[in-house]
Amino acid sequence: MNRRTVLAGLGVTGLASLSGCLGLVGLDKHESSPAGVTAAAREETGYEQTAIEPLTVEREVGPTNEAVTVTNYMTTHEKAVDMGLLGRQRGAVFNVLTTPQVSILGRELNPIKEMSTQELVTLVRQNYDGIGNIEHQADTDVTLLDQSTTQSRFTADAEFSGQDVSVNVHITEAVEANEDLLVTIGVYPEYIQRFEESNITALTEAVTTDVDENPSSAGSDSDPSDTESITDSTSVDELNNTTSVNGTVNVSVKTESGDDLLG
Repeated sequence: MNRRTVLAGLGVTGLASLSGCLGLVGLDKHESSPAGVTAAAREETGYEQTAIEPLTVEREVGPTNEAVTVTNYMTTHEKAVDMGLLGRQRGAVFNVLTTPQVSILGRELNPIKEMSTQELVTLVRQNYDGIGNIEHQADTDVTLLDQSTTQSRFTADAEFSGQDVSVNVHITEAVEANEDLLVTIGVYPEYIQRFEESNITALTEAVTTDVDENPSSAGSDSDPSDTESITDSTSVDELNNTTSVNGTVNVSVKTESGDDLLG
């Protein structure tokens, strides 16, 4: 499969049963709008918005092989943290994913709307090589776009620059974002939980549909390279647990520094 095929195709799944008439009712093409995090929250938490990426998939569905195109958007935010022997790296990531609502006669066809966080984290696992051994740890209630939703924290084994790392994965159930559905995914090394867990909550509750397409470099002024040297409030003396995110889908997800970590 192509990079991020499962996430890109979220809006397609429920349309297969309607193939043959999708073009007639205007359901053959769908595109969400990107969302992000307010500049104030990025500045406060030290995260930098590094990418707004369209995830587009075109599939032929049903016995008539009708073509359906869906475009989702992933907005990525990164932060340099102390990675022990690896030095300072962009090892903390917060993603905002939007996917179009697809409904007919009041029936929502995009399956993400009813997915639990457990189902969503399984979807994430299927999209990213190098993440495995995912275990649920805790649930909390958060406010996302003025809606109350569940945010779950999972632990997982991951790989970063060839090193095994234990990570925390925070993921929310979907909420409505105008005409779209929206989920957030935060990942960081488990050993900096006491620094980053509250930051992930702050970023989640500061999500906005007024995305900044030309953001300032909040959180990092350095040239993106394989080895970051950035002043940051998050610091540890040594790496006790080593960060990654495994799957059945061959997907390579790169941060700006070139490392795979849900970015």
